[in-house]
Amino acid sequence: MNRSRRNRLKWKLQKYAVPNLTMYLIICYGIGYVLQMIAPTIFFYMTLDPYRILRGQIWRLVTWVLIPPESSNIIFVLIMLYLYYSLGNLLEQIWGTYKYNLYIFSGILFTIVGAFVLYLYCVLRGAMPTTTPGLYVVGRDGLIYFGQFSTYYINMSIFLACAASIPNVQVLLMFLFPIKVKWLGIIYGIMLVVNCIQGGISTWIVIGFSLLNFIIFFIQSRGRMQLSKGQVKMRHEFKRKMRSAEFEHRGVTKHKCAICGRTEQDGDDLEFRFCSKCNGNYEYCQNHLFSHEHIK
Repeated sequence: MNRSRRNRLKWKLQKYAVPNLTMYLIICYGIGYVLQMIAPTIFFYMTLDPYRILRGQIWRLVTWVLIPPESSNIIFVLIMLYLYYSLGNLLEQIWGTYKYNLYIFSGILFTIVGAFVLYLYCVLRGAMPTTTPGLYVVGRDGLIYFGQFSTYYINMSIFLACAASIPNVQVLLMFLFPIKVKWLGIIYGIMLVVNCIQGGISTWIVIGFSLLNFIIFFIQSRGRMQLSKGQVKMRHEFKRKMRSAEFEHRGVTKHKCAICGRTEQDGDDLEFRFCSKCNGNYEYCQNHLFSHEHIK
């Protein structure tokens, strides 16, 4: 798709962008925590389970977003939700509502695609669904639970995007310890690598597809996720012009010998003087200042 078509598509879609999208995600998590307290078993009917989606339970394409990141400590949950809300709003201010919406919804879409890819793998491996929705028995791979596809990685994609866009911004970890976002991003990246090494193919698929939005945005922006493509191009153009101007500036010298043509760029030890006996402003290096013929 060429740039003009992408711009037209953007202008058509950006009017549907949802401002303050992070708040709606937090509300979904709040609903999920309430459901977890009053009816924990209902989560089995909300998971992103392709086997049952293909058999008519299409609400699972949406309800899995209500399943919040698991935690038994309500204080920790509130702290994390506040952190995600703050970083999400900050990212929306930097990127703009349209780009932020595109980032979040593409993450949700890639997560759904990843679930169906994992389900296809289970089918090819002769997996047998159990009575527990989302749980499969797959030969030597053991049990595969589709509840792994949750909003946890959606939150982490926001976190990674902030670490890449505003790496030097400080946050208060546990409201006590100031730390730069980039260091938290590095720690989390190491944790992801360890999880992939320790896990099987299902872990690779879950993590890979759930964070595919971050990978794509990071590659397209060439590591400058805080800038749009147009801004990146403008920055490159500005740097090119500055280098060109610097080169041209270096080509203009202050001193030049009227005999040998040497300038101050030909040596730091060169000295130049004007000759008072020549008619006109003629400048000579120390080697020709006293040996030249005076111009009358």
